[in-house]
Amino acid sequence: MTVGTTGLAAVLLLVSLLLPDRPDLLAPAAFLRLPAEAVLLAALLLVLPGRARRTGAAALGVLIGLVTVVKCLDIGFYSVLFRPFDPVLDWGLLGNAADYLRETSGRSAELAAIAGAVLLTVAVLVLTTGATLRLTTLLARHRARSVRGTLVLGTAWFTCVLFGLHSAGQPVAATLDADILGDRAQQVRASLADARLFRRQAAVDAFAHTPPDRLLTGLRGKDVLFTFVESYGRSAIEDPAMAPQIDAVLKESSAGLAAAGFGARSGWLRSPVTGGGSWLAHATFLSGLWISNQQRFRSLTSSDRTTLTGAFRKTGAWRTVGIVPGVLTAWPEGRFFGLDHVHDGRHLAYRGPDFGWSQVPDQFALETFRRTELARRGRGPLMAEIVLTSSHYPWAPLPRLVDWQDLGDGSVFRPVRRAGRSQEEVWRTPENVRTAYRTSIAYALRCLVQFLRRYGDANTVLVFLGDHQPVPTVTGNSPRKDVPVTIVARDPRVLDRISGWGWTEGLKPAANAPVWPMDGFRDRFLTAYGPRLSGRGMPPARSGTPPGGSHGPDAPRRG
Repeated sequence: MTVGTTGLAAVLLLVSLLLPDRPDLLAPAAFLRLPAEAVLLAALLLVLPGRARRTGAAALGVLIGLVTVVKCLDIGFYSVLFRPFDPVLDWGLLGNAADYLRETSGRSAELAAIAGAVLLTVAVLVLTTGATLRLTTLLARHRARSVRGTLVLGTAWFTCVLFGLHSAGQPVAATLDADILGDRAQQVRASLADARLFRRQAAVDAFAHTPPDRLLTGLRGKDVLFTFVESYGRSAIEDPAMAPQIDAVLKESSAGLAAAGFGARSGWLRSPVTGGGSWLAHATFLSGLWISNQQRFRSLTSSDRTTLTGAFRKTGAWRTVGIVPGVLTAWPEGRFFGLDHVHDGRHLAYRGPDFGWSQVPDQFALETFRRTELARRGRGPLMAEIVLTSSHYPWAPLPRLVDWQDLGDGSVFRPVRRAGRSQEEVWRTPENVRTAYRTSIAYALRCLVQFLRRYGDANTVLVFLGDHQPVPTVTGNSPRKDVPVTIVARDPRVLDRISGWGWTEGLKPAANAPVWPMDGFRDRFLTAYGPRLSGRGMPPARSGTPPGGSHGPDAPRRG
């Protein structure tokens, strides 16, 4: 029993030290390596005197446990956001993950997950500490043999380094935990300094003092709709598993819009996030600042920054509204973004079923906008921020298009919901997930194009874009963060204003179309649709994009 317990303790510590921090590296070969940390810790414990040895063993056991917990968090973050956990900035996202579970699986599932996470964390810390103490006692009891064994293992480790031995693409001589601790130390320093960096970036605002009568003069009298299509990323257009079907939808939609007299131009934007964090991408697009974490978002929304939507309100020439079905609680940020009125998920008069995370099908959200805003008698020009959520993770079950005249209060979607595939069924294989994602994007695009063809006119300008790439299960761990962006209008003068952007004609951006950081769109748009003065160029170039991109479960129910 003692030998078996000691063996289990050794295996536990070995697994903890060799556990990868990325899901794509989780394989048996990852544990067939020699961790330098084990050799160094054994040597350290052998040279310490008795009482200090036991105290040191307990401290090292806790440290190994904490690093193991961090690696588990990394695996989760890489699975959704394709980046590691940030120990300074990401604690709030754990709350968002709990909210997501509650909204998709119920309160019981949320509480069970929280309890399980807490118990697992405590168990890891207790077990790694106990295992370290047990092995330390064994080392002290057989000191001479332990010294020889440590020297042999150290020699073996250096030999593996010298000859560059690898197993399944990974070096046999591992320094995984040491590397993680070093990377985290740098990450913590960068995250702590991020607030100061952001304040300097936010101090530069090319349109802070622009008089209202000189803003958006090229769009006066138009209804301007900024529409975010959840998770509509470059992979939907270029991944071979999805591109043919989405390409067919875009070609069909482009032809239908052209027949209705609409023109379109498309390009690419680089999002600050991938896999999730929609609200950060929305804020980046609207504010002209790189909003890659919650700390930046809070700083932004407590400032007086001129946002793209706020610029419309500032002119006094538009009523500004938001259609945000994902918002189910109070959302004071709506005022910051310059919205006169917010139609949130509680006030869309929807009486149908939800579809996974998405409470309201895109078709119904668009119809609600038409009914409550576009169809109002005697109204003036509108600016709307519209968020379409049907393509939100986990893409199960999915709605489908119904006759617009049959939408009613949404009850028509009940049989659609019952016939849909469950989340458990879809997520059995990556192929099922990609198919469901592709179907959701096709649905969102068709809803938007049908809406524009039915209710758009010569004074309608639609700007629609993805907010971020989907999760790595769909993208195949692609590092690209590009999303499509398109401007559609029937008035040719609207598209003439962006003729110098180099965008592609139609709804599908070419592979070589320009890729701009998402925080650069605000200034380009306000410049293109501002007064045309001889010799006037772009406002001073300033991008808050940090070198190397961004830090980073999706979107919180804002509030």
